[in-house]
Amino acid sequence: MLPKPPEVRLWPWTACYVALALTVRRGNALLVCLCGLAAVTAVGCGGGERQDENEADASYDVTVVDATFPKRQRLAQKSELAITVRNDDTEAIPDLAVTLNGIYRRLDDPKLADPNRPVFMIAGVEKQIGGYPEVKLAGPGGGPTSQAGTWVAGKLGPNAERTLRWRFTAVRPGPFEVTYEVAAGLDGKAKAVLADDSPPRGKLVGTISSAAPNSRIAADGRTVVTPLP
Repeated sequence: MLPKPPEVRLWPWTACYVALALTVRRGNALLVCLCGLAAVTAVGCGGGERQDENEADASYDVTVVDATFPKRQRLAQKSELAITVRNDDTEAIPDLAVTLNGIYRRLDDPKLADPNRPVFMIAGVEKQIGGYPEVKLAGPGGGPTSQAGTWVAGKLGPNAERTLRWRFTAVRPGPFEVTYEVAAGLDGKAKAVLADDSPPRGKLVGTISSAAPNSRIAADGRTVVTPLP
């Protein structure tokens, strides 16, 4: 005689999602399997508003006042990339955003599991979070987003300017080309445009030398001292 098939019961769960609890009985054995309940609850419950929630379908006039990044860099040298944007519109930009490309270089090698190799690594800055020392990426205050290479800087009022800054460390020698594009939101509805209605974008080019910077650590064990050229 074939063994009696296991008894399967479905129980409702009074959380944001309906979870499945499987009760499997074989003789006196009892196995309860909660299928990813903690993960589902964390994702589905109280996650807060999306960054692109209720984004307006509109265009906003902007000017890229300045965009700077050192043209000549060295391996392991820290440098700052800064982009200053002015809102020339009569309405506030809902969420100023900038996308950077060229921080990684794609290698044409089928043997590589991940062909993307960093040209620059974003630096970290010390922060106190909940009374404990932590490290935060040295980028614009709004932080990175789920969109690759995109950072937000928040709302920008009419006739106001804001400078977005990143601190990078060069890790791969050779020529580089970093491109940027400014947006007024993350959903593609709010668009930033220049005076001629073209998208505000540009590129920053230069070379990374294979020679490491001539620097040393000061007596305090923390300060990096780089001699003047």
